[in-house]
Amino acid sequence: MAKIAQVSAKYIVHAEIQIDGVVDRPDVIGAIFGQTEGLLGADLELRELQRSGRIGRIEVNIETRGGKSSGVIIIPSSLDKAETVIVAASLEIIQRIGPCNAKIKVVKIEDVRVSKRQFVVDRAKELLKTLMESVMPDSQELADEVSYAVRVMEAQEYGKDRLPAGPAVDESDEVIIVEGRADVLNLLKHGFKNVIAMNGTNVPETIIELTKKKTVTAFVDGDRGGDLIIKELGEVAELDFVTKAPDGKEVEELTKKEIHKALRNRVAFEQAKTEIQSGADRDDRRDDRRQQQGRDHRDYRDNRGDRRPQQQRPMQQQQPPPTGGKPKEATPKEKEAFGAMLEDLIGTRGAYILDEKLNILGKVPFSEVQGTIKSLRSGIYAVVFDGIIDKDILMTAERAYVSFLVAMDTKLKSTGRVAILTSDDL
Repeated sequence: MAKIAQVSAKYIVHAEIQIDGVVDRPDVIGAIFGQTEGLLGADLELRELQRSGRIGRIEVNIETRGGKSSGVIIIPSSLDKAETVIVAASLEIIQRIGPCNAKIKVVKIEDVRVSKRQFVVDRAKELLKTLMESVMPDSQELADEVSYAVRVMEAQEYGKDRLPAGPAVDESDEVIIVEGRADVLNLLKHGFKNVIAMNGTNVPETIIELTKKKTVTAFVDGDRGGDLIIKELGEVAELDFVTKAPDGKEVEELTKKEIHKALRNRVAFEQAKTEIQSGADRDDRRDDRRQQQGRDHRDYRDNRGDRRPQQQRPMQQQQPPPTGGKPKEATPKEKEAFGAMLEDLIGTRGAYILDEKLNILGKVPFSEVQGTIKSLRSGIYAVVFDGIIDKDILMTAERAYVSFLVAMDTKLKSTGRVAILTSDDL
């Protein structure tokens, strides 16, 4: 007897069966053939349709629980749409299987060609993507790839601290100090080979010694973190000049024109120090005005009697910068708490912001961790998040005097004042 497989069918009928008793699979198949025989005429006789290959093998899956049976019936069909639905409807006339009452309900009729068509579309997208990725690159892409490889090869490790640097640091009378390796690579790309990175916010001994022998320009990002690095450099090293990237930009993303413009506009360290201090004083005065305006507004509302006076919450004390340059050691209690919070965050891509008592100040998405740390600026003891610690998060945490970064994994080791813990450590 010729039988059609499900994969060659155009439609597949899915039906559910409920039986008040215990029956076997052959009983169900026998009832389907027996009770539909002669019902639809010779052209739609199930036995003849199966013999000619227009109806495939009927699949029946039965489970028995508590003296009752239930299951599903699957019938592949290569008939046309109208004939298929007639055959499917004929299943619902079956009311008994063996000695037991039964009820069959057609759940759906699946058009196999739709799923096959979707598979074709998805596979075509994959093939097109592969083709586009493997095509011959144009000349500009080749030039970019070669220039990137050259500047990576030019990057060296300098001094006992093994700092990322260009090849001309020793032979040049002037040196440019930047924050990280990516900044070094960008300046190398645009022809500046007398550049060296601090590799963090703590000033390495190599940088301190270098500033005593050469004319030094600090080239920092155009944000508050850049101001902090200038202040820290000025306290321990002998800076000559200072320049910053445009507001909101980082050195690693500047174009050649922006780099040249920034270096032309460099200023003496003493002048930059004065400007930074003036800006900080303006910020403090603005914050004081805002707080006073808030207090005046509350007093005004209270005097009017519009609402009952609210108990004023004590202002959160700012966490002082930790002394020394070594990361803090986590206590067993802290490790236990960090581990529980990290396990709670698995798969959420979220983050907990904690104070010194390990109270959760807030929960934010991982994508907003850096912005949250920057906005709070202080009072953060630890950050626990479902993600990977990278250079940007570490530097942001150092500037905010965060003691612990706890994450699933890390690309870096603990440096400076921030201790790094991963799931393996906990």
